[in-house]
This record gives sequence, C-alpha cells and structure tokens, in this order.
Amino acid sequence: MSHANAALTPRARLRLAKLIVEDQWSPTVTAKMFMVSVPTARKWAARFRAEGAAGMVDRSSRPKTCPRRTPEHVKRQIARLRWRRRLGPIQIGGELGVPSSTVHAVLVRCRLNRLSHIDRVTGEPIRRYEHPHPGSMIHVDVTKFGQIPDGGGHRFVGRHQGSKHRSTTAPRAGRTDKGHPNVGTAFLHTVIDDHSRVAYVEIHSDEQAVTAVSVLRNAVAWFADHGVIVERVLSDNGSCYRSHAWRDTCTELGITAKKTRPYRPQTNGKIERFHRTLADGWAYARFYSTEDERRSALPAWIHSYNHHRTHSAIGGPPISRINNLPGHHT
Repeated sequence: MSHANAALTPRARLRLAKLIVEDQWSPTVTAKMFMVSVPTARKWAARFRAEGAAGMVDRSSRPKTCPRRTPEHVKRQIARLRWRRRLGPIQIGGELGVPSSTVHAVLVRCRLNRLSHIDRVTGEPIRRYEHPHPGSMIHVDVTKFGQIPDGGGHRFVGRHQGSKHRSTTAPRAGRTDKGHPNVGTAFLHTVIDDHSRVAYVEIHSDEQAVTAVSVLRNAVAWFADHGVIVERVLSDNGSCYRSHAWRDTCTELGITAKKTRPYRPQTNGKIERFHRTLADGWAYARFYSTEDERRSALPAWIHSYNHHRTHSAIGGPPISRINNLPGHHT
C-alpha cells in the first residue's frame, strides 16, 4: 500500500506508463501532467515495458543485503547480558565493544529495553498468564495502611503538624507505644478475580486467621451474587493462610487452596499491583481529615474501580468481563 504522501498510486502509475509507452507521449509532458519528476516518469515507463501492469505495485524498500547488520551471535550476547545481569546499553556496549546505540536498538527489537519487562529475580522475560473465566482463580492478600490522625496526616500537613495531630489522637485511641504516639494500623483484606480483575475489599483491625476466613466467606458470597462461582484461591504463605481454619473453610466452600512460592510476590502479582492502585487512587489520593473520612470513601472508590475505571490489561472496566447481569453495571 502506498504511503500517505505518495504522488502516484499503482493505478496512476499504470496510466502514466501507458501514456508514455503505448500512446508515445513525451516523458516531460507526462511528468508535468501527473506532477512528478521526469526521472520518476521514465522509471515507471521502463518498469511497464519490462514487467507490464504487475510492475506498478508497491515494493519493499528494504535492502537485499545489509553488510553492517549486527551479527546474530552478538544479539544473543546482548540479550543474555540484559537477562542475566540487567545491564544498561552503555555497560553492555563496553563489554562487547558495540556502540550503545546499537545495543539499545537490539534491546528494543527484542522487547528488553525496559527492566519492567524482565523478571527482577531470574532475569527472564516475564511470562504473563490469565485464567480462562471469572472465578477460576481469585487472589487474596492483606495490605496495611497507617491510620490517619485527626486533623490530617503528615503527607498533606507536613511532618511537624502531622506529629502534633498524632500526639493528640493517640491517647484517645489508647495507643502510646512507650512515648511514641501511634494511631494504629488499618489492615485491608483484598480479593481480586484473576480473569476479570474485579476487586473486593474489607478493612479490619488485624490479619488473624478468623478474620481472613470471614473475608473469604463474604467475598465468595459477593462473587456469587454477581454470578461468579469461585473455584481456586491463591494466597501467600502468611500465617492466616496456613492455618487449619483457612484449610477447612476452603474445603467446606469447595475451593482449592493454592500458595505462592516463598519470597516470590510476582506469583501474586495481580493483587500486588492492585495494592499500588489502591494506595494511589484511594489511600493517599487526597487530603482526609480523619481515618473515618478515608474509610467512608472506600466503597465509592471500589465501585468506581470495578464499574467505571478502564483497566489497561483488559481494555475496559473489570465488571465488563463478568456476566452482564441486570443491575450490575450502574
């Protein structure tokens, strides 16, 4: 297909060539008529004589040979250094005696130009996966946020004023921690569906097994209301998920419990990424004067995340991947 600024299309080239070859028009007059140069008119006429109408189609401008092309074994060395040692173009070029611009070009072609594309532990390219339907796998985890003292936290009011607010709020919360004011921690038990990325969140004061079990039961019931039957649950190796209560509850609900590899948060990467979105979009998104104010804003944010916020990995809101039941897309 001709590029956007091409003066001649294949059909126009054929008309130009026939005027010169068959009708004996002058290349100069024909070039002026089609608003191209005389050498261009002569080129298409010569190609028509040699190949006929088939010679008027577009051809690749790629050269047949490229003597200065980077050898394949050098490309493999560049990729290996990037995978195994995560070196930058300048360091790789220095070791191999190759210009850094060439190294960067090779990394771009191999899609290794960004370290975020590479698993930071093994150095291998990230292998993404997705379960085939909602409920096939849910991820569970607990994330923690320091509670906001009355008057606002240090992120918005500054360290000095934040310390004053914490000192004032801590006694009312019954937490002094040996002279260091402490307003407590909010434990967010999070659940996310692997296929749809639909999220379910509860705030509690601990991460004990009894709490985790209660959240699982509530989450399974919530997903069931949305037409999703949970089949598997993936968790890390936290004590609440290694408890007998967790195992027995999964058995009772007919759910297969799975664990991530130790020290491998990448295995539970979807929910880890959700925690970052939760922090940026809700926990630290704006000024909250009290912890109750922040907590009251959570349900609206979760609804917006599930029903309205476009998820970059699926090209739409998470709820769009769940059965289109009436009343669930408001």
